[in-house]
Amino acid sequence: MWIYLGVLIVLVLILVSIAFVIVQQSNRYVVERLGGYHKTLDVGLHFVIPFIDRVRQKVSLKEQVVDFNPQPVITKDNVTMQIDTVVFYMVTDAKMFTYGVDSPLRAIENLTATTLRNIIGDLELDESLTSRDHINKKMRIILDEATDPWGIKINRVEVKNIVPPKDIREAMEKQMRAERERRQAILIAEGNKRSAILNAEGDKESKILRAEGNKQERIKNAEGEAQAIETVKKATAKGIEMIKASKADEPVLRLEAYKAMVDVANGRATKLIIPSELQGIVGLASTAKEVFTDLEEDEEDKNATKKK
Repeated sequence: MWIYLGVLIVLVLILVSIAFVIVQQSNRYVVERLGGYHKTLDVGLHFVIPFIDRVRQKVSLKEQVVDFNPQPVITKDNVTMQIDTVVFYMVTDAKMFTYGVDSPLRAIENLTATTLRNIIGDLELDESLTSRDHINKKMRIILDEATDPWGIKINRVEVKNIVPPKDIREAMEKQMRAERERRQAILIAEGNKRSAILNAEGDKESKILRAEGNKQERIKNAEGEAQAIETVKKATAKGIEMIKASKADEPVLRLEAYKAMVDVANGRATKLIIPSELQGIVGLASTAKEVFTDLEEDEEDKNATKKK
């Protein structure tokens, strides 16, 4: 009796555990009744009929990331490359995801490979290497439209790596090296040009400043000479005014003129023209000189006689 009761209690507990289902956050449970779709369970506690209802699939609504293996693709100019992609997707409808396609991940992988081949087939090698944003955007649009009936939304597609053939890589490396050398030569030439310009500008400014200094020096010298001449003229004018003020007579004036002629005679001139009014003074000076000379000779004769 007690044994049957215990078995009954265990069966009831098992049925209760089967009949009640707890759905966790960010998950959806697809429930089938007698083999057909019945409903989709949301987050929380739900009751299902044991042995009649069953959970067909547990679907996560979180964003999923799938990294696919590299795929061989051929460009428009017949270059074979290896390209691998990363797809970010999330499930928006658990029922469509469960019944829309068999093996959704494999379907996304194949769809990504075929779409990538179609896009790269319309591009040349250089365009393929420099148009990643264009490729990513176009692939996302195509994949999102294709997976919409499966209850899947493609959020983003990224071309992870593009590997061209070995000979192409070597040619690209040589091209990049040549481009770097060209840029280096251009930078060196620009530097030399700039240095030459700065040197020329420096020489120009130096010459301008030197010329300005010479100009200022000549101006100062000219100003000094002008001031000296002006001073001499003022002194001469003042001397003349003083002679006039002293009311000097004619002999004094003639004597001053004679002194001036003496100064002129001491110069480099080889021929002198003496005014007529000064000739008398000159003659008088010659006679006086002769008299003084005769007196000096007589004095010397007397001294010689006394010694004898």
